Amino acid sequence: MDQEKIGKFIAVCRRERGYTQAALGEKLGVTDRAVSKWETGRSLPDVSLMLPLCGLLGITVNELLTGERIAMEHYKEQAEKTLLELREAEERNNRRMLSLEVVLGSLSTVAALVMVFAASFGAEAVGWRVGLLAAAWVTMVVGIGAAVKIERDAGYYECPHCHARYVPTLRAVVMAPHWGRSRNMRCPHCGKRAITRKFSQSDRAKDLLPQGAGPCCAGAS
Repeated sequence: MDQEKIGKFIAVCRRERGYTQAALGEKLGVTDRAVSKWETGRSLPDVSLMLPLCGLLGITVNELLTGERIAMEHYKEQAEKTLLELREAEERNNRRMLSLEVVLGSLSTVAALVMVFAASFGAEAVGWRVGLLAAAWVTMVVGIGAAVKIERDAGYYECPHCHARYVPTLRAVVMAPHWGRSRNMRCPHCGKRAITRKFSQSDRAKDLLPQGAGPCCAGAS
């Protein structure tokens, strides 16, 4: 998606409707500075604001995300293209998140081990040893906890019994025995416990397409 193009389109539609940036922002519960950022392409409206914004501007969400008016005969084709672009953007974001998970988990583990080593062999005073061991524990808990949360939020898990796709609670992920990113969890849909595999966002995007569909016919009836 071209944020600059979308921003210019928002500005044009806003002027056509006779709104100032401040007036539009007031109706949406945001500041005129937020509207300015949209119109200059520095950010996109929050997902929760897209429908209200489109209603005020007299456009569809698909037109908002493409940054132009869409003729009805081309609407379906453009909607499919926009959907694929959104999936690709989500996929890239989740790949970055999963990479961050690995880096965060590794750094926190290394930092904790260094502090434990320092407490065992480098610090002579009991107070320093206790402090270093406590710091190592906190670093490990916070770092691994953040990494687990990132893993839970990126992509989804699929039950091998009922094939339901779901994002489990953070507690379920933390408490589940695991090997890598596969976890022994109870499915919230069928209630059965099984080794549940973590799917990457790219797998998810492919699964969402109809069987035999390509990029040009995704979602076609």
